[in-house]
Amino acid sequence: MNLTKLLYGGDYNPEQWLNLPDILRQDIEYIKKAHINTVSLGMFSWSMLEPEEGVYQFDWLADVINHLYDNGISVILATPSGARPKWLADRYPEVLRVNSGRQRELFGGRHNHCYTSPVYREKIALINRKLAERFAAHPAIIMWHISNEYGGECHCPLCQEQFRRWLKEKYQTIEYLNERWCTTFWSHTYQSFEMIESPSEIGEHMVHSLNLDWMRYVTDQTADFARHEIKAVRSGGGSQPTTVNLMYHYAGLNYQKLADVVDLVSWDSYPLWHKTEEIDTARNNGMQHDYMRSLKHQPFLLLESCPSSTNWQSVSKLKRPGLLSAASWQAVAHGSDSVLYFQIRQSRGGSEKFHSAVIDHSGRDDTRVFREVCKIGTELEHLEELIGTMTPTEAALIYDVENRWAIEDSQGPRNKGMYYHQAAMKSYQALRKQGLNVDVIGMEQELDSYRLVIVPMLYLYREGIEEKIRHFVESGGILLMTYWSGVVDENDRCYLGDTPYGLTDVLGLRRTEIDALFDGETNRLIFPDAPEKGSYLCQNLCELIAPKGAQTLMQYGEDFYKGSAAATKNHYGNGVAYYVGTDAEQRFYDDFLKKIIIENHLRPILNIEIPEPVEVTSRCSDEWEYVFIQNFSNTEVSIPWVQLTGEILLGTAGKSILPYETIILKRKTATHKS
Repeated sequence: MNLTKLLYGGDYNPEQWLNLPDILRQDIEYIKKAHINTVSLGMFSWSMLEPEEGVYQFDWLADVINHLYDNGISVILATPSGARPKWLADRYPEVLRVNSGRQRELFGGRHNHCYTSPVYREKIALINRKLAERFAAHPAIIMWHISNEYGGECHCPLCQEQFRRWLKEKYQTIEYLNERWCTTFWSHTYQSFEMIESPSEIGEHMVHSLNLDWMRYVTDQTADFARHEIKAVRSGGGSQPTTVNLMYHYAGLNYQKLADVVDLVSWDSYPLWHKTEEIDTARNNGMQHDYMRSLKHQPFLLLESCPSSTNWQSVSKLKRPGLLSAASWQAVAHGSDSVLYFQIRQSRGGSEKFHSAVIDHSGRDDTRVFREVCKIGTELEHLEELIGTMTPTEAALIYDVENRWAIEDSQGPRNKGMYYHQAAMKSYQALRKQGLNVDVIGMEQELDSYRLVIVPMLYLYREGIEEKIRHFVESGGILLMTYWSGVVDENDRCYLGDTPYGLTDVLGLRRTEIDALFDGETNRLIFPDAPEKGSYLCQNLCELIAPKGAQTLMQYGEDFYKGSAAATKNHYGNGVAYYVGTDAEQRFYDDFLKKIIIENHLRPILNIEIPEPVEVTSRCSDEWEYVFIQNFSNTEVSIPWVQLTGEILLGTAGKSILPYETIILKRKTATHKS
């Protein structure tokens, strides 16, 4: 999509105010005053668009769209499948989901519908097509927002039958399925596909291959439903780009499959600001930005964020002055071509009536939040040259949702607290502290464009990942792999022979055992023959590894495996492979990756020591590099500006960076040194 402006605005629900035209007129005034140029419409409007079956009422929506367009405001038009009307559930109960306990759910909430139901597919196809027929040619419509935050699963008879068809297509014969699922254990062998049911807490839930394939089926069925929605829009003439808004750290779907269906990736960002150190929250949120950008390796959209406090988190904390600006610019820094909020005007009733908005219940334009929204809008208007710029990366982190499914379901070596996300975050934070951009990728993606690839806890292999890693290192790449990798295949079957499977020669070692530590129990990592250099704590999991050519960099300091290798380095082909055999503390990863970066001449964005509460990110065009320097703290931070060159597009270059300030530095793309 070739945008001509950084999209700024958010979700707008004018159907709540149709009987109050003064509010609708005021909204337009405020939207323009805030420099908002785009709103999303219609995601929860089905009951207003089709109040009775087959009775379509689009005129009110047309009036709103016309009014917005007349005032220079673009529209992202949503399909309404995220919340179906009551008449649909009452007349066609099959559209309601069945939970894993085999109970049909009642009408209510959102996304309580079956993606397999022919009736549901028919009804959403009808309204999607009619919306496209009515509005696709309208010049205000720049994009189609497909549904809203797809998620959840259905276990109804229709889905059971579709799951069996999916399995039959994948495995062809029941004998092959039994082999791949290891069903002879506990006498769970199936004689036919018709015997198979989805996992249930009151039935089968300990065949891990079944659990994995069910999650894959749910993903495929959700992606197929999204394709069904898009096909209906296209059949009505809707040729604009499509997007699906994804969610933070969501484990219910493999988002790569949804990203493949739409033209643009977008997501909804709601971090828990002010709960921990701001920079820690920023890095966690930044990892999600990078994950979303990496799904298509192109700019993404921030489709929802919160102007101040949410209403659904356990504690709904106000954003401190300046933080909204920092969070908004962080999205742009990591590759977003939009800053969009939920919501434009605060709802008067319903479950999100206390979710903050650009315009709150007071209806005033002099609130603290509104003033900050106006300031951000003004800044975005002056930086349209950022549109479409890419994120240059030498480093990638493999963070794979199917691997996460398997780790969390594996029943060992710890049944509570495998900490996969935390393990990935440690490496991600260490790279960010050194001022490197990072792609966050799954096993589907290729590795050849990177110099450094981090592979934490790659318990499950799929997509030929071991061969990709081998070729990457052999061709000169730098690999850092960690404990509990290369244990099982895509069906959660343990590999026979030495592990990490397929990479023992690349790593120059083999795993012999893994020790699970109790909560609060720790070990230490020490330097071989140099205890005076200090030590690092490790916890949760400690692998016993036997080097076979690899150099031992760190040893365990305690327990019966004291003195054995804990971190290693091995040369293979033209590259080098590092291995960390334990869940080491953050300080270890900070030091270890800093050393790897220096030794292997990776190029940070800025050649300065980055202060702890500061994040540095960049985007590039063919000619220019845009460096974002952000202070994620409420205090001023000293930074060596004298070493920086380039044009300041945002902020000021003094001896320090102000609380929550964002500075954007523009310099020639070829300049990698400050």
